[in-house]
Amino acid sequence: MGAVVGTLTMQTKQRRPSRDKTEDELEMTTVCHRPEGLDQLEAQTNFTKQELQILYRGFKNECPSGVVNEETFKHIYAQFFPHGGRFYFLCNFLLNDLFVNRLIAVVADASTYAHYLFNAFDTTNNGSIKFKDFVMGLSTLLRGTLREKLEWTFHLYDINRDGYINREEMTEIVRAIYDMMGKYTYPAIKGDVPQQHVDAFFQKMDKNKDGVVTLEEFVVACQEDETMMRSMQLFENVM
Repeated sequence: MGAVVGTLTMQTKQRRPSRDKTEDELEMTTVCHRPEGLDQLEAQTNFTKQELQILYRGFKNECPSGVVNEETFKHIYAQFFPHGGRFYFLCNFLLNDLFVNRLIAVVADASTYAHYLFNAFDTTNNGSIKFKDFVMGLSTLLRGTLREKLEWTFHLYDINRDGYINREEMTEIVRAIYDMMGKYTYPAIKGDVPQQHVDAFFQKMDKNKDGVVTLEEFVVACQEDETMMRSMQLFENVM
């Protein structure tokens, strides 16, 4: 996703000359869905007006209607994974550097993982992502506090949004990650490896051994994990 953001930014710089504030404000009213004004978005996020303008131009370039449905999101995400995707830190943390020293094949399917990412950005659960949804999520990931970033990650894994991560949800996430990283690697990965990672996740996270991971258990365990803390830093220089 970070790669998408970076590419949108680059496309904006290449295609559009510098414009004044009034023209940018007016442009934000021309799409089918009218996003909140820059002042309001600046107050609600950790981005400056200039950064919001850059993000908006890229967003509109990819989504002229101002609304992204899941299929469009998957298409955009598939173009940029696995080369440079910043969400790799989530995979890296879960799989504990599983793919280090392995040759990853180019055959990969990011659609399932993109489905879960889409749901994380679609906070209203209405099947679409508007510009506000997009920048609010990015603001958390790029400029949020450590607690905010961990909460966002937890909600990504909490597929049914009941406030807990259960084994079924984590199994689905891990399988999606395997699909995204490539179905074939060299040397080959044994079929029981995904379940081993689910077991390791719960061994680390499920402190009271009740079969589910709460938000507080997740936050505490992540804060105690140096790999996760280093991975969080990958977002700091995206913009």
